[in-house]
Amino acid sequence: MTDFDADAIVVGGGLTGIAAAIALAQSGLQTIHLAPEAPPDHRTSALMQPSVSYLTGAGLIGAPGQIGHPLTQIRIIDATPRLLRAPETLFDAAEAGLDAFGWNFANIRLTDSFQTAARALPNLTTRPTALASLTTNSEGSLLTLTDGTQLRAPLVVGADGKKSSVRATAGFAVHEHNFSQAALVCDLTLGRPLGGTSVEFHYPQGPFTLVPAGGNRANLVWIDDLAVLKQAQSLAPEAFIATLLEKSQRLFGAVALATPSFIFPLSTLTVDRAGADGIVLVGEAAHAFPPIGAQGLNLGLRDVADLSAALASIDRTQPGWAARLSTDYARRRAADLKRTGSMVDTLFRSLLQEMLPAQALRAGGLWALKLSPALRKQAFGLGMGQL
Repeated sequence: MTDFDADAIVVGGGLTGIAAAIALAQSGLQTIHLAPEAPPDHRTSALMQPSVSYLTGAGLIGAPGQIGHPLTQIRIIDATPRLLRAPETLFDAAEAGLDAFGWNFANIRLTDSFQTAARALPNLTTRPTALASLTTNSEGSLLTLTDGTQLRAPLVVGADGKKSSVRATAGFAVHEHNFSQAALVCDLTLGRPLGGTSVEFHYPQGPFTLVPAGGNRANLVWIDDLAVLKQAQSLAPEAFIATLLEKSQRLFGAVALATPSFIFPLSTLTVDRAGADGIVLVGEAAHAFPPIGAQGLNLGLRDVADLSAALASIDRTQPGWAARLSTDYARRRAADLKRTGSMVDTLFRSLLQEMLPAQALRAGGLWALKLSPALRKQAFGLGMGQL
């Protein structure tokens, strides 16, 4: 298999997939991006400052204020009826010497900006076709597409989500856990604006989070048991609004729905390694977590940044460069994936834990963060992927 159609093929049309395709092309690789048409992504992404810096540096977005809203504070309110409750805690970006922790972006606007950057690269070709099958050998990979055509490349990047066909056909070991909780998301209009403060109400079955989206608009991410969310979603509009008012403790005045609501099941997914034999996995093909701590797309963009770094260190004139690249990429990603996975899993499970000792540990931890600037600074760094 030596007659290659491209140096690299990226499978998957989401934000991480587009970013990966751009990074490969910017590194000088002849790149094909397989991006089947999909419905518009009405979700939002809270990107921490290192991710925003990567996007601006790579030319994927211009000034973040043109398409996003700054996140300057994070307010945590323990809304549980537990005996041991955590104190209300406020994290302020100014404490870390930052104008903002990050920015909240509508995924649709990010996608438009990424696609504009992709179209400017002459060595990047996007095809609206899905992968049907994949076979590999020591020289590279053969991809059969759903339209019957075949493509060959030494490097394949799987960016095709939790149910990644690249991951499955390449034989990567995966560990999954499904939670009984799900996430309900929608946009709201509030009577009083959030400003730059993201507000998290921590309830026994998960947080009810309002993320500022500019003006009086907020993005809601409500995590609860799937049955509870479906029941709330099925209510008449007035009753649904009353539920949202109660969950937000009426702190922000009147509430109105600005978009329809959508429900997503929650799960965790990890792989033993994120690359091997000329195949690398990025985004939710390699990791997926509940939307806690704003780690989803942030972690995917760190995948892409490490893929670029691995590419810069590989001599692509030597045979077997793609296999060496995939091994180096897996090595670079291992510590971050393990650390972030442990952090998100521990945090999410702590929110659900009813046992008294666990409640005490969680409340004590938030008291320590509230009272110790040094611990808050360390928490800032961990949350932004800087440690």
